[in-house]
Amino acid sequence: VRLQASGGGLVQAGGSLRLSCAMSGRAFSNYAMGWFRQAPGKEREFVAAISWNGGRIDYADSVKGRFTISRDNAKNTVYLQMNSLKPEDTAIYYCAKARDRLALPATHEYDYWGQGTLVTVSS
Repeated sequence: VRLQASGGGLVQAGGSLRLSCAMSGRAFSNYAMGWFRQAPGKEREFVAAISWNGGRIDYADSVKGRFTISRDNAKNTVYLQMNSLKPEDTAIYYCAKARDRLALPATHEYDYWGQGTLVTVSS
């Protein structure tokens, strides 16, 4: 399984970015997908997850109302639309493939991880 994340960059506070993550090597539509992030000196934390068919979505409280996760099973890609970005959103963002179809927030529920894409939000 290979996960290729893209879309990170430098943005001013209040701006927007859209992250993408393309998966290959397994049937993408069989698995939930998640986004996590890790800021310098902090542990990796859950951001958002989407079930195999998009029917269940979960967000961390810190991003609710600002971030939107979505997926396109025809393109084997999961997205994270990030609006109203804050400096505290600065982190490396990782996409991950879940072990099954459910959208769950725990890192141990995911078995494959992308390389990460850096998001920097300036104040």
